[in-house]
Amino acid sequence: MAYKATQDPRTDIRERSYLPELIRGLAITTRHFLRNLFGTREVGTPFEDRKSTSLITTVQYPEEKMPYPDGYRGLHRLVPRDDGKPRCVACYMCATICPAQCIYIEAGEYETDSADASSRVIEKYPTQFVIDELRCIVCGLCVDACPKDAIRMDTYTHTPAEYNRQGFVYDIPKLLKGPAVSHPSDPWNKRTGSERPEHTHKEAHTRIGEGHEEHHAHAQLPAGHHGHGEHAPSGSRTVVSNDGPVPVTKFLK
Repeated sequence: MAYKATQDPRTDIRERSYLPELIRGLAITTRHFLRNLFGTREVGTPFEDRKSTSLITTVQYPEEKMPYPDGYRGLHRLVPRDDGKPRCVACYMCATICPAQCIYIEAGEYETDSADASSRVIEKYPTQFVIDELRCIVCGLCVDACPKDAIRMDTYTHTPAEYNRQGFVYDIPKLLKGPAVSHPSDPWNKRTGSERPEHTHKEAHTRIGEGHEEHHAHAQLPAGHHGHGEHAPSGSRTVVSNDGPVPVTKFLK
């Protein structure tokens, strides 16, 4: 029964004993307890969308699992090719960009006369590919850096519990799973062997140190010969030598 509280609690024995508020709090607790105990509960529905009488939010894992949101970065997996081999070409880009240094790779080379046509056009493959899931910070940079779409985090599963640290070290047999992926740009879809293609590049590749000798040759010419604002003859040829050290350009901030 409701009552009107006085301005001075010291003059009312009921408020001084805290009995009315204590009984009211117990009544609220009992009502929620009975409703959650005997009421029906919706499974797999967010709390704000539930229409049932029971409002228990505890997930009974592992019998009940909440769905992961789109774009969730889960466990890593090595993407297989159509023949079951990993798409990885052991370029070390994922291991290089990893801020936690949790990826270890050892590379091997395919034979040019391999019986597998898809392997003849690939230079390297990983003999060892190991990820330490305890060190991983789930940043996804390895997925972004991979040029061959060889590693993904689309498993929608988190790292399971293990009894020792070695169980969190994932190698190729544990990582190579999921559906095979193939792209039109894959080299084994364009060429059947490792021979040099018939077409020529429209512009030559530039290597580190290329043009270094030509630059020094121009520096030794007297003034007025191919100086500033003038060009070298169109028929000049750049010779790259490996006898001396390769010059490296340093960028200063």
